[in-house]
Amino acid sequence: MTRNIVAILRGITPPEALTIAGTLIECGITKIEVPLNSPDPFDSIGQMARTYGADALIGAGTVLTPEDVTRLKDAGGALVVSPDCNPAVIEATKAAGMLSYPGVLTPTECFSALRHGADGLKFFPGTLIGPEGVKAIRAVLPKDTEVLAVGGAGPENFAEWKAAGADGFGIGSALYKPGLTATDIRERATRMVAVFDEVFGG
Repeated sequence: MTRNIVAILRGITPPEALTIAGTLIECGITKIEVPLNSPDPFDSIGQMARTYGADALIGAGTVLTPEDVTRLKDAGGALVVSPDCNPAVIEATKAAGMLSYPGVLTPTECFSALRHGADGLKFFPGTLIGPEGVKAIRAVLPKDTEVLAVGGAGPENFAEWKAAGADGFGIGSALYKPGLTATDIRERATRMVAVFDEVFGG
């Protein structure tokens, strides 16, 4: 199964990019974003896309401008994740043939994102809106809208988020933070995949 877990590798550096990406993919996490406020993010993304692009969805997070979208496309990325709902970024992403997941928190932002072509919605920060907030907004969204909870979601509450209508999660420091070894990440990813599969019926 393709698990709807997006690994957020904030702070990753190019020398460790392939090792970390390979570890995550081996564990069954095949959606990976490198936030653009990481060191040399396009280098890391380019390495991952060339090596693992056939096996995983590789892209960028914290994408704030159409220029960032262009650079990501040139690096071989296929996924654009943002902390905000910027119609110009969404439209540039779709024009480039990539997947768009803008950050939203209100019904107005949700519907603006969808009208401009977003492939899914990233509820961020999830800690602010919580499962109950997602459940309330989910009730008015088109039924096929893909909803990711980011910030405040982890194995301990996957079931609660799923019950509220979340289809998946963006996971940052619970999976990766600078200083963790590949062994550390393998342990975290293995547990996360096991809980996800249990909750979502993998």
